[in-house]
Amino acid sequence: MTEEGSASAIAKKSWLPEQGSWKYHALLVAVAMFVLGPLGGVAAAYMNFSLGFFIGGQVLAGILGSAVTFGYGTEGRHGANYIQTMAASVAGMSGMAVIVQAMRWLNLPEPPAWQLVVYFLAIGCFGVGVGMLYTPVLVDRMRLTYPSGLAVANILRALTDRRLLRRSIGQLGAGAGLGFAGDLATSHLSPFSAIGLAGNVTTVGAGMIVGARITVPAIVVGVIGEMMTPYLVSIGWLEEGEPFRKIFFILALGTILGAAIVDLSVIGWSFARRLRGLPPSAEEEQARARAPRGLSTRAIFLWTVGAGAAVVAVAATVMQLPVFYVALAVLLVFVFVMVNGISLGISDSNPISSATVLTIMLFAAVGSGFVGGDAAEASRTFGGIAFLCATIVLVSCSVGGDMQQDRSTGWRLGTHRGIQFAYQVVGLTMGAVLCVTFAKVFMAAFPVLEVNQLDREAIAALPEALRGEAARWQSAMTYKFVGAVDAILHPQPHVTTALQIGIAIGLVTELLRKLLRAWKAYVRFTQRGKLGFATGFVVDAFILPTPYASSFGGFVDFTTSLWFGLGGIVASYAQTLEKAARSGRAADVGEPEVPEDMSTNSLVGGGIIAGASLAALAYGIYRLLGTVL
Repeated sequence: MTEEGSASAIAKKSWLPEQGSWKYHALLVAVAMFVLGPLGGVAAAYMNFSLGFFIGGQVLAGILGSAVTFGYGTEGRHGANYIQTMAASVAGMSGMAVIVQAMRWLNLPEPPAWQLVVYFLAIGCFGVGVGMLYTPVLVDRMRLTYPSGLAVANILRALTDRRLLRRSIGQLGAGAGLGFAGDLATSHLSPFSAIGLAGNVTTVGAGMIVGARITVPAIVVGVIGEMMTPYLVSIGWLEEGEPFRKIFFILALGTILGAAIVDLSVIGWSFARRLRGLPPSAEEEQARARAPRGLSTRAIFLWTVGAGAAVVAVAATVMQLPVFYVALAVLLVFVFVMVNGISLGISDSNPISSATVLTIMLFAAVGSGFVGGDAAEASRTFGGIAFLCATIVLVSCSVGGDMQQDRSTGWRLGTHRGIQFAYQVVGLTMGAVLCVTFAKVFMAAFPVLEVNQLDREAIAALPEALRGEAARWQSAMTYKFVGAVDAILHPQPHVTTALQIGIAIGLVTELLRKLLRAWKAYVRFTQRGKLGFATGFVVDAFILPTPYASSFGGFVDFTTSLWFGLGGIVASYAQTLEKAARSGRAADVGEPEVPEDMSTNSLVGGGIIAGASLAALAYGIYRLLGTVL
């Protein structure tokens, strides 16, 4: 059934408010802010606490939002786009709850909750302004793909088909039920703990979404880490009993930085070539004609300048941070939101961790002379200041990238730019509140989250039961940031060496990958026949995996990498079978092509993540109530 055919059969429900009315927007805001946003937010926070990365909630919010706007026919895609924009904004900001966790690990004085909310909201408003400021260049002019933005646009178009909508929601629901029950069972029944599945239900779900080419490299690195542990102990890089990730995370950081050097060089060259004398395409002209802007570049510029000034004011007065470092971080946002936006537009990867770590290292290069006070005080406080100022880059790159991705969806659908901007800003408000709320709830319910996993003495002091629980919460993003701060405050020769080795590995690997993909004969070979496919898979997964994927194995323990990898392997194999079956059905009965982000594995995996995070939240609230009562 075509989009037009399905839409024509849909009559607007009488109870639905008129499009564009205040009741219409109230309905969309209520669904996004109070239902889908918090659902994606708890999933993002839980994933960052348990793994160290989170899956954007655009697809889930787009599908569930389409159920709300289905009665509007094809025009309902705009409402669904507004819903997913706000819900993803809430979820992305909620995932920043790990900032509060990192503050605990660094023993930083924690301001009152309202001050943290104001700080995060100010940064978010600045980041979304910078992201929107660059969209005329990245989205309209350069016409970058933004794969997730394209996928969401295709999904919103496809979901005017009642069959696809029903199937998608059913698969999400099944995954959520499986994730909820699975997380409770694996976390509290000993047989699952014996096989290391406790706390790793979300890991399996994440692996199902990204596939084997991304997850298998994590297993490979985990195996290498386990095998090298005795040698690393013998040369003094690890102490007896320490996990390999204590030093492998430095190697992993280096591989990301090395790959980033290659990617930034390629991005800069591509940017210059595409921007210089690039004429507008017919598609661009049509998109501009059908998409009312409602927000001038001048207005966005004034918003960005005002929000940037607010960040400096709030950071200096509320958070008591030195103006010099805050201003430097604000300037770096303009660089990294552009760079990360190009990366997101080309590869669907927003390297927010890399941008944050690079910022911390730049602060270290500048030194602690601007901190104030005597030398001893400056040395004690510099690490905390470097991290808190670097969070300006972290949050800005996250929400700025979301804005660009959402605008790429809106550009394709012809959605009103000004209204979409407003929805994201309103979503940031709820997201800032939930960010602090989820941080407090999770760490109160699971105190082990407050323990610095880089501190061997703190881990050794834990009771045996809590040491086992600590393994459930990998907190790789927090581990990464706190490890970077520790590296600049307590420089050690072997840490510097590990970082240099990692940079070299990442640089060479990514350079070889780029050259291989520029070899047309090789690309044609991998796209033709089973042998070519198998060769491409072996190269991507084992020989020359992307450093952005393989680095995950250095940030977490081997068990987590294993379940992550198995999720991807099973999903990729199942997806191959599903594609073959769908191809046969499409040939026989004309079944419409389903966007890849709506595959069974993607939807069930996303549902598992949502269900497992809700289970963790429910159990955490149960424990809190038990303590209070």
